[in-house]
Amino acid sequence: MSGAEALDLSPGSVLVLDEAQWTVELHEPHLGHVQLVAADGVRQRVSYRFLVNHPRCRTSSQSKGAWVDRGRQPATMRDLTAEQLKIVKLRFAHLMELNCGYRSGDADKPAPGEPKPQYDPDRTTLGERRAAKVAELAALNPEEAQMLGLANVGVRTLERWEGKRQRFGLIGCADGRWLREGGGHPSISEEVRQAILAVREETRHRSRVNGRTRATMIRRYIGETFDDPDAIEVPSYHTLRRVWHEWFGSGGARQRYERSADLPRKNGYVVVIRPGQVVALDTTILPVMVREHVFGEPVRVHLTLALDVYTHSICAFRLTLVSDTSVDVAMVLRDVMLPLPMRPEWPQEMEWPYPGLPAAVVAQFAGHPVAGLPFFSPETVTADHGAVYRNHHLVEVQEAIGCRVLPARVLRPTDKQAVERVFRSIRSLLFEHLPGYTGVDAADRGAAPEDDATLSIDAMESLIARWVVQVWQNRRLGDYAPSWDPDGDHSPNSLFASSFGQVGFPMEIPSPELYYRFLPEHRVRRIHGHRGVKIKGLWYWDEVLEPFEHQQSTRGGARKHTWVIRREPRDRRTVFFQHPLTHEWHPLRWTGMPPEGEVPAFGDLRAEELLATVRQAGLKPRTDAELLPILLELMGTHDPVAKWPTQMTKTQRTQLAREVGQGKAAARDRPRTTGRAPQPLPRAAGESAARTAAETRAQETALSLEAHRRRRRNEVAMSPPGLPTELGSSYRTRNLFALPNDSETNPDDTAQEPSDEHLGKE
Repeated sequence: MSGAEALDLSPGSVLVLDEAQWTVELHEPHLGHVQLVAADGVRQRVSYRFLVNHPRCRTSSQSKGAWVDRGRQPATMRDLTAEQLKIVKLRFAHLMELNCGYRSGDADKPAPGEPKPQYDPDRTTLGERRAAKVAELAALNPEEAQMLGLANVGVRTLERWEGKRQRFGLIGCADGRWLREGGGHPSISEEVRQAILAVREETRHRSRVNGRTRATMIRRYIGETFDDPDAIEVPSYHTLRRVWHEWFGSGGARQRYERSADLPRKNGYVVVIRPGQVVALDTTILPVMVREHVFGEPVRVHLTLALDVYTHSICAFRLTLVSDTSVDVAMVLRDVMLPLPMRPEWPQEMEWPYPGLPAAVVAQFAGHPVAGLPFFSPETVTADHGAVYRNHHLVEVQEAIGCRVLPARVLRPTDKQAVERVFRSIRSLLFEHLPGYTGVDAADRGAAPEDDATLSIDAMESLIARWVVQVWQNRRLGDYAPSWDPDGDHSPNSLFASSFGQVGFPMEIPSPELYYRFLPEHRVRRIHGHRGVKIKGLWYWDEVLEPFEHQQSTRGGARKHTWVIRREPRDRRTVFFQHPLTHEWHPLRWTGMPPEGEVPAFGDLRAEELLATVRQAGLKPRTDAELLPILLELMGTHDPVAKWPTQMTKTQRTQLAREVGQGKAAARDRPRTTGRAPQPLPRAAGESAARTAAETRAQETALSLEAHRRRRRNEVAMSPPGLPTELGSSYRTRNLFALPNDSETNPDDTAQEPSDEHLGKE
């Protein structure tokens, strides 16, 4: 029999019909009817069929003989220990034996010797089998019967076990003393309870204290509040600690997050009333295999998403190979503040659609046509506890834009549940329809999703951007409609448009210089003459630094007399210096790059590898120009392109592709001096385009290495050497014993003739 609760129709039991209580007065099983009486004396006669099919009929908690009359939830099998579970199964086996003759309860699975003659249902009655079972249990050793929980078992005990088994299933065979009421502390009087609640309210606004301090505060409250504190018995510290843990939890949360729970709430959630008030930020692995730029191999990329909690708009996103960094997260926040430019292949209906602000006005301020995607300055950004969101660089970023980046509270899924739902929605609405889809986990993955991957990273980025603007922003929210119109037909675009009339829209488009403020900051004490500044092991120089050579900065504060340099971690070829008079940003080139031509972009990891290789080789280069050949060799240009896949591991190929992608991303994010809108991303076309990119990169680095070698040769010999003189000509033109005058001395001949010191010795 299943563990589902059956209706108790015994006389005296209480049933609930349509939230009204009825007492069973008479039970007529031979007729299939039950006589019920209400509290006011009204009687009615109903059938079994009526009670079974009634949708709102249940046994009342006032019924007799059940655990539900004790004011707690019904017990389950998991409430029993391992030993108690064995005893319950043994009792169940005895009940099955006297009911059907088989301890397993199944005639198709009989044990040896079953059914026994005294328990054969074809030869004995139920009363005879119960009497035989009582005699069998009474013959057991008293100690063994006590250990098995079968001591002093009579016919009435077997009837009670059977009744509970029919009502509650296997758990009905358990001893009620095992499942006695738990919880509660008799030593916690009303005065002690008042003191605990008062201390709880006081410590929520103080700095964090330990349990001993809280126990002392409870005793102080009782001693100073009540008239006769000596008559109040205060429990021990261990009891107070256990009660505190039961009432308020373990207290593992920080005081900062405890106070954040006091924000305006509605039904347990923080009330968000305007766009940009809360932006949820999260990163996940894209469930679609794509092909990288260089070798065209299928790879997994990371998707970083910024979601406006009020309108459910996907404000910005980024695709990064391998994993994202703090610079990528900073650029996502910058994308939230910038209007999305229209791309040439996008239709006209994807342009700015909000009626509260004309598209022509936004395009005039932005300098280019703007797509239908909200942009604003975020007030609060919620992220998880990853290292990419918790670092000094991101603290500088949030100070630059005036927002707060708060990590999600531990064990508070409501802080980031909106962005998690969006990830699931995008998977079902878009990613499942694309080739190369990998599923939710490894168990749901196809045979070879990497073979199905056809989209490149740029093509995937363009596809997601168009889907967000054209589909997601116009999709009906359904159950996630706003609280002020729960039955309305709203989309992210309609909510953003309605916010114009409610809270307005401050159209603030940040200046292009915001890009430099989002880069990591470095402070140097001195600008060396003709060497420039040294940033993370590399030297950078430009003519703009000449007026400030060997001069201290006029900056004050904790780090006064220092110059501020901004570094682009994705492209180490240049750093950026802000002129103290004009406040314009100037790029400083790496001194190791040749004046003609360009060196392919390389990031922080490649620069660290370069410096580590030089240190391990014991080299001490005089200038950074001597590091260029080593850098180009590390980038793999000494091998033909056709041999790269066989001479490099997959990790190295992925790292190289990531380096190329970071260089392109840095170039796109860098503001244009001409003021034109950013051009759309190029579309790669499978493996052939990736192979072309690899060959182009190889040609660039090969040309750079050849130019470097040519320049070194020219520095050694600026003009071709002349023909050598005949042997012995110097002996025929002058006297060997005559000393030449200083004016007649030829530097080349002097180096070949013996010196005065040598002649004296001879």
